[in-house]
Amino acid sequence: MNDSFDISYYESPIGLIQIKSVNQKVCSVLFVDKESEPFTVDSPLNKECIKQLKEYFSGSRQKFEIPHYQIGTDFQQRVWNEVEKITYGDTATYGMLAYKLGDTKSVRAVGTSNGKNQLAIIVPCHRVIGSDGHLTGYAWGLDKKEWLLKHEIEHSGPVEGRLF
Repeated sequence: MNDSFDISYYESPIGLIQIKSVNQKVCSVLFVDKESEPFTVDSPLNKECIKQLKEYFSGSRQKFEIPHYQIGTDFQQRVWNEVEKITYGDTATYGMLAYKLGDTKSVRAVGTSNGKNQLAIIVPCHRVIGSDGHLTGYAWGLDKKEWLLKHEIEHSGPVEGRLF
């Protein structure tokens, strides 16, 4: 088994994105300030990920179809699975996710898990907002979170009951 990462970069409309994959699965999609890895490989999987990201940013893709994984606890995996179910152009609160996971007291743990997401946009943690409808916490800055949400709203049309 080959455990070396294939690393690619994509200059998105809101900043440079680093994509890492290993064993035919994308394992991280992160906003970065600059290319920091000395060697990059544009593997077919990373090229497909970049293609899908370009489609997302053009407004023509609402759901990603790319094999991916990230390492995390069982609880984190459950949170990320719920986050992936949030529809393009829609939002959910941390409390809503805690409720769906069966423990309304786990709101902070949901927030912490959301903050550990390594698959920006693919696992759309930007769609999780505060219970009052305000934007809260995003590892890459609230400006990017706001941009992503507005982008999705612009390309999805009105959604009844939208919190943002």
